[in-house]
Amino acid sequence: MSFEQPQNIPPIHPPALTPAEERQWAMLSHFSVLLNLVTGYLGVAVPLIIYMVYKDRSHYVAYHSLQALIFQGICWFGGSVLAIVTSLLSGVIPLIGLACLPLACIFAILPLIALVYGTIGGIQTNQGQDFQYWLAGDWARGMLNK
Repeated sequence: MSFEQPQNIPPIHPPALTPAEERQWAMLSHFSVLLNLVTGYLGVAVPLIIYMVYKDRSHYVAYHSLQALIFQGICWFGGSVLAIVTSLLSGVIPLIGLACLPLACIFAILPLIALVYGTIGGIQTNQGQDFQYWLAGDWARGMLNK
């Protein structure tokens, strides 16, 4: 008894998303920044999951979810790390700490900036407008075009 593969079976491709579905998933990628208010850092996981699921079905969703992931990662993780480091420096070395204290305050508001910027991105993509984060959008576009 031999098991032969059928010769003429086409590969299964998931169906493409409609424009409304693309706008919806792009919007959710940007709005996931609001999840960080309740969970801390889980909002970063949402655009990653959306990117992994829809990257082959929609270039639009892939682009918006990837740039939301990059931007949130920079603002939440990077801002938190920099705020903690500059705050610790202010406690360890008082003279350098006084110089670092304004930086710590600036770095501490990065997550708030991410909340506002992500909300604006979600609203614009839901309305069908193209949205691009400053620097993160170009980075995401470059990663997708490779």
